[in-house]
Amino acid sequence: RLGLYFDPVLLGAAPAVKCKTGPLDIVFVIDSSRSVRPFEFETMRRFLIDIIQNLEVGPNATRVGVIQYSSQVQNIFSLKTFFKRADMEKAINSIVPLAQGTMTGLAIQYAMNLAFTVQEGARPLHKKIPRVVVIVTDGRPQDRVTEVAAQARDAGIEIYAVGVQRADMNSLRAMASHPLEEHVFLVESFDLIQQFGIQFQDKLCAIDALINYCNFGNHSCQHKCLSIPNGYYCRCNDGFTLQADGKACQASDICNGIDHGCEFKCVSTVGSYHCICPEGQQLHADGKTCNKCKSGHVDLVLVIDGSKSVRPQNFELVKQFVNQIVDFLDVSPHGTRVGLVQYSSRVRTEFPLNQYKTAEDIKKAVLRVEYMEKGTMTGLALKHMLEHSFSEAEGARPLSQNIPRIGLVFTDGRSQDDLSEWARKAKESGITMFAVGVGKAVEEELREIASEPVEQHFSYSADFSTMTHIVDNLKVNICPEEGKGETEIRSPCECEALVQFQPRCLVSASTSLTRPLAQMMARLEDLENQIANKK
Repeated sequence: RLGLYFDPVLLGAAPAVKCKTGPLDIVFVIDSSRSVRPFEFETMRRFLIDIIQNLEVGPNATRVGVIQYSSQVQNIFSLKTFFKRADMEKAINSIVPLAQGTMTGLAIQYAMNLAFTVQEGARPLHKKIPRVVVIVTDGRPQDRVTEVAAQARDAGIEIYAVGVQRADMNSLRAMASHPLEEHVFLVESFDLIQQFGIQFQDKLCAIDALINYCNFGNHSCQHKCLSIPNGYYCRCNDGFTLQADGKACQASDICNGIDHGCEFKCVSTVGSYHCICPEGQQLHADGKTCNKCKSGHVDLVLVIDGSKSVRPQNFELVKQFVNQIVDFLDVSPHGTRVGLVQYSSRVRTEFPLNQYKTAEDIKKAVLRVEYMEKGTMTGLALKHMLEHSFSEAEGARPLSQNIPRIGLVFTDGRSQDDLSEWARKAKESGITMFAVGVGKAVEEELREIASEPVEQHFSYSADFSTMTHIVDNLKVNICPEEGKGETEIRSPCECEALVQFQPRCLVSASTSLTRPLAQMMARLEDLENQIANKK
């Protein structure tokens, strides 16, 4: 829990020392809601006077304003009203508490929009005079403070939040500037607030020596602003280089700093970048996309986990993942076919291999899939895939056509049934199995599902939001190698085929005839010898 607690035993009286280090524009925002009892408000009044007595006030020194608030905001005096401590003290002693609600956000809004305007006595931002708000409250705000406090901080106002007794620590943290340990204070009771004031004076007196010039909002640093004595300098995030103007940043690794649009991988070079494709694929003329799986077509069935552990928001990411896979496939009736199965405690075919003829239709269908929830029956899903999804009735092409059959199982947890039998049968039937696991998926089960070599057929991601890298691996492994799974059956009478067919046949024929001819010659020679001997 952040905040400083003050023990009266540890806090002794300290000699009054005025701040000599430089000017401030400081506005005190005082809670005078009905929860602050009259005698408690008197201690708060004394707290203000003690702090002001130790500030070097004047037109060219520190300027002070005071606001009180409850359900409304009342300006006691602005930054331009008084330049003598005695006048300020008199005005503070004449404050009559409002004794209503606690609209702290409204008070911060007032300070930002009115109290720190040049018309009310705040010095222009270009003079780099620190602007400070000290909020003193004893309760929980009845309006929102987080957003308006953030706006005030962004406008260059440094906010100290002082909570007394019943104050809400979360609200104090939401209001205060960072670092919170230097801007959030919780005082146990109003009896201790004057003693706390002695310590807080030192904090205010040190502000000018530690001016955060970055808080003025006009530094123009693209990434980070770092304050130093009498100024500031800009710094870039990791992977970026500060440019000659001292403010702008350019990605050292340009691929990480821009929306490069590379389909597979972006490679940074000095001042530029280029896209590359997986081995075996070529870059298109646009310099960004890669050729699809055109060297061989497949029948692909995706089996996705729709169990309760996935959760709705992650299931949407799973659907995006499926569509990323579809993007690199050459989908057509005679090309690659795609089917989708979802499982939980039961199994449901979302669409079979023969339902959609284009990638666009498949992607639309995927986005319409509704989340099932419930259990994780991965073995049942594998059985369904083998017996139904890869049947000719659902669009799988006959084995005689030599079209590769690929099953991709996506899961996020341990199966509630035995999957080993159906994983084995699927692979024995000629289906190449890929296993993709996320989160609490069990590696042993993924390996059992995956085809050999296992390392090329199973992938894992710790989180649903980081699955993108898996797609790149699948692109390389799912796309058949050149010539594998050729779907075109060519007539040997075609000219081009004949040219290729004849040499192969001649070589094959000559190889197969060599041995019988040699045996025949040996036999003839043996017969000749026998005839010669008889003569």
